[in-house]
Amino acid sequence: MLKRRNIIGALMALTVVFGMGCGATAHIEKDESVNFSKIRTFAWIGGREKSLNDRHSNSIIDANLKKTVSQTLQKNGWVENDRNPDVLLDYNIMVENNVRQESDPVYTRSYTRYYYNPYTRRIIPVYYPSQMVGFQDYEIPYKEGTITLHMIDADNNKLIWQGWTADQVDGNNLTSKEVQSGVKAILKKFNP
Repeated sequence: MLKRRNIIGALMALTVVFGMGCGATAHIEKDESVNFSKIRTFAWIGGREKSLNDRHSNSIIDANLKKTVSQTLQKNGWVENDRNPDVLLDYNIMVENNVRQESDPVYTRSYTRYYYNPYTRRIIPVYYPSQMVGFQDYEIPYKEGTITLHMIDADNNKLIWQGWTADQVDGNNLTSKEVQSGVKAILKKFNP
């Protein structure tokens, strides 16, 4: 009974560790000449009309994304200021068709041959195991969702920081949960 509990506990721990490693991978680029410690205020580009009409019609995702980013920046001491911001924030969500290359090994069939030995007057079976003869390449179509956050210097309209993540999605649109996961992965790499 104790051994069974240990096995179940080990499997649960392995599942947790594996699940933690399966999050979205984020990438960032930043302008090294910018001193981010001097930045204290931010604002979102465009009003509600622009973000709803130009990007997509999901105001829930728009509000949740902006809330998550704003809360993270406020934890770093930044203040949202629409009148005179240091930086402007914008984002882009895109779902596109993509193709992933896969390959599987190809093996010959194993077989047994029977030989007659004239000295012993017996039939001897000889087993020939399967052998790898190469790879079979094929393509798997899938949809890839990409979330990109942009930080633009408000004075000169220059991009100073951007972070993005891309992951396979099931539908034509990203769900609110997928967007939140991607945004959190991007913001983990933001270190002003």
